[in-house]
Amino acid sequence: MSFEHPKQIRICFLGESFVNGAGDPECLGWTGRICVNANKKGHDITYYNLGVRRETSTELRNRWLKEVSSRLPKEYDGRVVFSFGVNDTTIENGKTRVSITESLENIHHILNEAKQLYPVLMVSPPPCFDQEQEGRNQRIVNLSQGFSLVCDELNVPYLNVFPILEKSNIWIHEAKNYDGAHPRSAGYAEFAQIVDNWDAWLNWFK
Repeated sequence: MSFEHPKQIRICFLGESFVNGAGDPECLGWTGRICVNANKKGHDITYYNLGVRRETSTELRNRWLKEVSSRLPKEYDGRVVFSFGVNDTTIENGKTRVSITESLENIHHILNEAKQLYPVLMVSPPPCFDQEQEGRNQRIVNLSQGFSLVCDELNVPYLNVFPILEKSNIWIHEAKNYDGAHPRSAGYAEFAQIVDNWDAWLNWFK
């Protein structure tokens, strides 16, 4: 009886600190957890976490292709998951670090380029509870709505985690008791569960 080894899939996750898993003492975040779960189901995943703390969509636009192309050579089954936007909404010197117009231009450019090279998924920015950033969650909501429209236009699957995590007592409690933005392990586990149940993610492994 021959044993068929599962096809190797290489996945790059790109974005900011929430992709990186900042605040998680287990150093997995949501991205590591969904890959652990996929491997437990028998899938052979090579996982690259390319999240950068404090990075904006403008900075991501300038680096993503070089970093991904070196990890996803054409002979491999490479995939890309993006999740960013929170740092764009941070107020510095009286204005957001990146204007919503520029954020939308950045995501359109990034996703339009990426989808021509790889299967691509986009996950929304999550809520924050940083009391120094008044009105930030509304700015994230507005940005997420714009991201959704761009993803619809480009036919890139988009998962809006914001409304679920905004009501999550675990996410809120851990973020408020850590640094106002990032949760700990249980919060990231909740984030991971949302992605794990997403049809677009599940379809990658059928």
